Amino acid sequence: MHNRTGHDDRRLDRRIPIGCPALIHLAAGSHVTAKCMEIGVGGMSLHAAYVPAADEVLDVEVAGPEGGVRQPPLRVRLQVRRCNALGAGLYEIGGAIVRVVG
Repeated sequence: MHNRTGHDDRRLDRRIPIGCPALIHLAAGSHVTAKCMEIGVGGMSLHAAYVPAADEVLDVEVAGPEGGVRQPPLRVRLQVRRCNALGAGLYEIGGAIVRVVG
């Protein structure tokens, strides 16, 4: 039996599932396409074909939902807290938002 207390403590803020397109901007000037699966006050989860380093800080840009009022993308700095393989070369990246850039 696993103790899930630590996991439950990390999820005290409410998460909203959105499934919006996102980009992870890498230091070398390139980017990786992603999908923002959930977003909350303190963090977000992404699906992408990218494996970040532990505690790496990513520059993430999330587009608004399709069909809604057109707004500029949300841009944040996300500190990686976990990365799990989903299969087919995709990974779920979860992290804490350390700064809203725009």
